[in-house]
Amino acid sequence: QVQVVESGGGSVQAGGSLRLSCTASGRTSSTSGTGWFRQAPGKDREFVARITWSSGSTHYADSVKGRFSISRDNAKNTVYLQMNSLKSADTAVYFCAAVNQYWDWARGYWGQGTQVTVSS
Repeated sequence: QVQVVESGGGSVQAGGSLRLSCTASGRTSSTSGTGWFRQAPGKDREFVARITWSSGSTHYADSVKGRFSISRDNAKNTVYLQMNSLKSADTAVYFCAAVNQYWDWARGYWGQGTQVTVSS
């Protein structure tokens, strides 16, 4: 089993920045990458960004490209999501998930989420 814990959420004004952290523990060798998703009230959960543990290869949703940056610290089993130029539309609960090499999110290990609120 793998446990995933998110942290770093909070409230910020539009244009501000936040950095989220996602730390995995347990059988992390079974995972190959980690991703961030978010879910706003009344909306479906949507993909934000992902990173591969080995190569550091990244992928972003169009809505966050150029504003968000995902990175990892393999020694700490931690993935970060640096969020800059935040907008009210970024308000959501942000979830982190660790997955296998096939990016099978349905079988991934999910955290409980952390709230991000951006006020205009």
